[in-house]
Amino acid sequence: MSEEDGYFGEDVAASYDDGFEGHFDPAVIDVTAGALAGLAGGGRALELAIGTGRVALPLAARGVDVHGIDLSRAMVARLRAKPGGDAIGVTIGDFTSTRVEGTFSLVYLVFNTIMNVTTQDAQVACFRNAAAHLEPGGCFVVEVGVPDLRRLPPGQTDVPFDAGHASWAFDRYDTATQAMSSNYVTVENGRGRFRSIPFRYVWPAELDLMAQLAGMRPYQRWAGWTREPFTSESGGHVSVWVKP
Repeated sequence: MSEEDGYFGEDVAASYDDGFEGHFDPAVIDVTAGALAGLAGGGRALELAIGTGRVALPLAARGVDVHGIDLSRAMVARLRAKPGGDAIGVTIGDFTSTRVEGTFSLVYLVFNTIMNVTTQDAQVACFRNAAAHLEPGGCFVVEVGVPDLRRLPPGQTDVPFDAGHASWAFDRYDTATQAMSSNYVTVENGRGRFRSIPFRYVWPAELDLMAQLAGMRPYQRWAGWTREPFTSESGGHVSVWVKP
């Protein structure tokens, strides 16, 4: 892990755009950007953890004035190298506390990134920081998975999610603390490599309480960006809170 860039240093940034099947599909991104543009309502948008610009660039292409916050200079360098990347303002820093000038009609945090914030206090701080950037009537959007604990039988802590010929990956859960980690094992040229990224999983109702503590109220919750209903069988959700 790079001290400067956290868990998203050059080794991750170099292949980040190739590593998540489906999430970089132009059709998927177009739907995501369309939903966010609608919520922005012609106003400015702030992306927490803007990364390589997967969402920010297509959102900006729709005419939305986008700014971003990100801790990783390596990820932001990838954004800067893309067409239109130089036109997007980015502030380097921790998105739970870093402030930028002005207010926004939309603040958003996508792709499970709220779980990269590994304590409840810091997750609450993230919501408060989002609210501090919103103008009255503005929306905060979080896209995140529902904790997959139904796959854990009693006494088991690990859930595998990839098993290849020379690579394996599994999530490890601690249900007492809501701590989890995604763990990756690869073998190349006879040498093994292990990488682990910590998370804190969080429930929809807990996020609603964090929003309330930050002075926001629930507005919408969908199972995905196409706005399908959220149910007990949904594997993830897109949640929207509004600042009165």
